[in-house]
Amino acid sequence: MKQTGSAVLVIVGFFVVWEICVRLMGVPKYLLPAPSDIIVELAANPLWYGRHAMYTIGACLLGFFIALIVGVLAAIGIVYSRVLESTLYTLLVSLNSIPKIALAPLFIIWMGTGVSSKVAISALIALFAIVIDTVLGLRSVDSDVLELAKSMRASPFQVLWKVRFPTALPAMFAGMKVAISLALVGAIAGEFVASQVGLGYAILSAQGNFQTTSVFASIVLLGALGTMLFYAMNLIERLVVPWHVSQRSEGAPAH
Repeated sequence: MKQTGSAVLVIVGFFVVWEICVRLMGVPKYLLPAPSDIIVELAANPLWYGRHAMYTIGACLLGFFIALIVGVLAAIGIVYSRVLESTLYTLLVSLNSIPKIALAPLFIIWMGTGVSSKVAISALIALFAIVIDTVLGLRSVDSDVLELAKSMRASPFQVLWKVRFPTALPAMFAGMKVAISLALVGAIAGEFVASQVGLGYAILSAQGNFQTTSVFASIVLLGALGTMLFYAMNLIERLVVPWHVSQRSEGAPAH
């Protein structure tokens, strides 16, 4: 709670300083609107911004969940198969090295300008972080624990589900917290290329008409959505792995 309160104070302080600087320096609104102007803009068109925000967040979440399912399955395959490790893992590394905005036009050509292309781009960008951290987590099991499980005649599935998977959860959540932010970036990238709805479209449309306040309003909404998604994932992590050392409060005694 203390950390959350400090973060809120920092954000509020940043906007207060921004407001004061813009007012004192007389910066034109078309160059840099004050936070109060942005709030007025959002309050004047809540339904319009809400519709675009819901479209973007929907594409982001769908892409994230697809990346999560595919990423976890791919990571399991990589851990248990040397063939997949030498092929799929290398392919993922190669794909990750390509700027995703360069691939976005291809998805638009293949899947059209609808939401499916945005979901695909979002999933592709989020996939690598989930695979990398899940592989790391699944491989972090102590060898003595694995030997003990084998001596107790545990099946490969039992070892995966009851030994490797619980051990991997902290690393997986680390990857998911990165991936949820990347999924939002992917959704926006797809909207920048071709879309008639979404915050990416709202930014481009406003930029084309030199409506700087509207551009900033969309950007502020994106920042708020990204922050909410990150902390929502953090909350889920606290509920799922409360036993992990990373979830202990500072100064709390270890048990």
